[in-house]
Amino acid sequence: MRHPLPVLLLSLLALSTLSGCAAVVVTGAATGAMMADDRRTSATYVMDQEIELKAGNRLREMNLNNVYASFTSFNRRVLITGQAPNDTVKASVTDIARTVPNVRDVDNEMSIGEPAGFTTHSNDALITTKVKGRFVDNKQFDFNHVKVVTESGVVYLMGLVKHAEGDAAAEITAQTTGVTRVIKVFEYID
Repeated sequence: MRHPLPVLLLSLLALSTLSGCAAVVVTGAATGAMMADDRRTSATYVMDQEIELKAGNRLREMNLNNVYASFTSFNRRVLITGQAPNDTVKASVTDIARTVPNVRDVDNEMSIGEPAGFTTHSNDALITTKVKGRFVDNKQFDFNHVKVVTESGVVYLMGLVKHAEGDAAAEITAQTTGVTRVIKVFEYID
């Protein structure tokens, strides 16, 4: 009988020498697992990631001052959050998103004002984490079906959901500490 310890040690050694490759494999496996549980097709899932990257790159190329914009795409519907100095710049950011290939619809929820600071972004990340955790604990719906985006305490909920799932997600989110407002950006499948 062979002992598994030498095989395990050789495997760990191989992984340590190929740590970059191992990270890619693990990341790919995690993405694959998320895609398998997603209601979007795998092609749409990948398209959404491309849309976010292309919109962000186009915004950086425009070199706009005093603008913070975040592009979130779900089922080729783009949600823009952040801050713009005025309505003209906000409209320019909308145009950036609309010109990205495969974008179906754009919701620009940017506020007018100075870009939010580090503390606001940190609080928003904490709120998003709390909301997602409460989704997992609640078990009323599959937490992977709802994408959570937080900007200055306002939580945007995206996804392909049934009405009951969307209502449950909004109620759980509204009862989360730090949330000032909940906006549903869902697409309903029932």
